[in-house]
Amino acid sequence: ARWKSYRRTLRAMALRHAAQRLAQRAAPLAGQAARPLLIPFYRHMASDANLLKTALYDFHLEMGGKMVPFAGHSMPIQYKDSIMEATKHCRSKASIFDVSHMLGSSMRGKDAIEFVESIVVGDIRGLKNGTGTLSVVTNDKGGIIDDTVVTKVNDEDVYIVLNGACSEKDQAHINKHLKAFKAKGKDCEFIVHGDRSLLAFQGPKAVDVLQPLTDIDLSKLYFGMFTETSIAGKPVWLTRTGYTGEDGFEISLKKTDTVALTKKLLENPDARMSGLGARDSLRLEAGLCLYGNDLNEDIGPIEAGLTWTIGKSRREKCDFVGGDVIKAQLEAPASVTKRRIGLKVGKGAPARAGSKILSSDGAEVGEVTSGGFSPVLQENIAMGYVLKSHAKAGTELQVETRGRKSEAVATKMPFVTCHYHRPA
Repeated sequence: ARWKSYRRTLRAMALRHAAQRLAQRAAPLAGQAARPLLIPFYRHMASDANLLKTALYDFHLEMGGKMVPFAGHSMPIQYKDSIMEATKHCRSKASIFDVSHMLGSSMRGKDAIEFVESIVVGDIRGLKNGTGTLSVVTNDKGGIIDDTVVTKVNDEDVYIVLNGACSEKDQAHINKHLKAFKAKGKDCEFIVHGDRSLLAFQGPKAVDVLQPLTDIDLSKLYFGMFTETSIAGKPVWLTRTGYTGEDGFEISLKKTDTVALTKKLLENPDARMSGLGARDSLRLEAGLCLYGNDLNEDIGPIEAGLTWTIGKSRREKCDFVGGDVIKAQLEAPASVTKRRIGLKVGKGAPARAGSKILSSDGAEVGEVTSGGFSPVLQENIAMGYVLKSHAKAGTELQVETRGRKSEAVATKMPFVTCHYHRPA
């Protein structure tokens, strides 16, 4: 009974994926199996005429990109290669993803860090200049409004990348709390970088492609580090990060420079354009959450397996929005009854968002939030939430998809080995 209430919340998320049929109609190429993709199409999905276009829109079309609605934008789900091929390419070489639908923003002012720490759970003050961390923005109930990468550029400049699909509510949430903050005489400005694009350049060969195009020594730019530099003569904000599990970079640059820099990167035969389909497979293999699937405003960081994002120096006060709820959960772990887990699923149709997770004796104990076929592992994988009594790795479970049951086992994540560039 206690699971059913929680399940209704997850079921509501699954309904957002009715437009997955669009992914099925994106013609399978070169022997690619026709299978639905776990690509989120949000409730505010606009008509084609109202979709926003990134600086690379025309270039995507020239490159054979299959465009779909995504977070209010027209974005490529794939190019001329199959999604399976594109996923494997990123794991072995280098792939360029247009992620300009993301909301790039900054908090600036002498009290910028204080304000950022009032809305996210991370220890931003404790970061060294030019370094960042994954964090979450929380609501009054301790639920996750959005997940974000927060970079401390310096003591008065914090760079924040938020999810494009959450742009409107994130800005409303930030502006609401910023208004109250500034009413106390505090100095902080919220700046949205609407004049910039964002590229994710991911894969083991990305550094080799990038290094000849910049004067900085990329071997000394470690995972999570940020710098302002130039690439092929174009000024950029360069962060060693990404959401694929591979080494790579996110490149923020002026919209007017985006096409030229993308073409320059593609002059190297190891570099290739890639779309949302491969990006979703890659992040799932890496065990990374997708907001709207695996995270929402009724799920907190502890049950999501993101306790590590709560800075140790902040756990005593928890002086951020919803901190009283999260502090109580930290002090009484048994009060959190569910946990996000990875699943390896047996033969048959891949588990999808909304598939039931059953115990070995058939009792419903959870629900899948993301799932699909892993191009690298060549097996079905998924993640979801289960009662903590069934969350231990190795626990035998079942997944029910469209009335058919498959054997499954709770598995530690990531599913594949991640390759982040860290100091030796």
